[in-house]
Amino acid sequence: MHKLPVVLTLLSGSLLFPYMAAEHMENTDIKFAFYSSAWGENTDDGLRIVANNQTTDVIQLNSIVFRTTSDSGEEVKIDLNLEVPSNGYADLEIDYIDLLAGDECIERTMQAQWKLVEISNYTLNPSVRNLIIENTDSFRIYQCVKTISTTWTNLNSMEQVEYDEWVLFHFETRRDF
Repeated sequence: MHKLPVVLTLLSGSLLFPYMAAEHMENTDIKFAFYSSAWGENTDDGLRIVANNQTTDVIQLNSIVFRTTSDSGEEVKIDLNLEVPSNGYADLEIDYIDLLAGDECIERTMQAQWKLVEISNYTLNPSVRNLIIENTDSFRIYQCVKTISTTWTNLNSMEQVEYDEWVLFHFETRRDF
C-alpha cells in the first residue's frame, strides 16, 4: 500500500521535470528570433532580430549574451537597444556576428549539411511540428540548445530585467529522393 505513493512521486517527478524546463523558456515576456541568409550560403549578410513584447508596457531589449560551452570561456554579447511596443513587434538589422562557433552540437549539425533556419527563445509552432512529423520522408528538423542571458528595460517604470534562458538553434534538411 505504501508503494503506490512512492511510485507516483517518482513518476510525477520524472514526468514534470521536462515540462518545468520547457515552461521556464515559454514564460519569458520577450520572444525573439535571429535570422540570417549568411548561414550556409557563405555570404556576408547580417543578422536580423525580430522581437515580440508580450507585456503591456513599452520595453527596450538591451542585450543578449550567448554563453559558451567550450573551454575558451568566450561569450558573445549583442547590444541591441531595440524598443518594442507593448504587445507588439519590432525588428533590427545588425552586422553579422558568428553565433555558431564553440558549440559541439552546432558544429556537428552544420558538418552534416543541415541548414540553420533560425535561433529563437521559443519552440516551433506545435501545428508546424505536427505537419513535419507527419511528413518525415521529405523534411526533417533538428535543434541544438544554448544558454543565454537576456536584459531588457521596462521604459514606463525604468526597471531593468535580466534572466538566463535557452535559445534553440532550429535546423532543417530535406531528404534526397
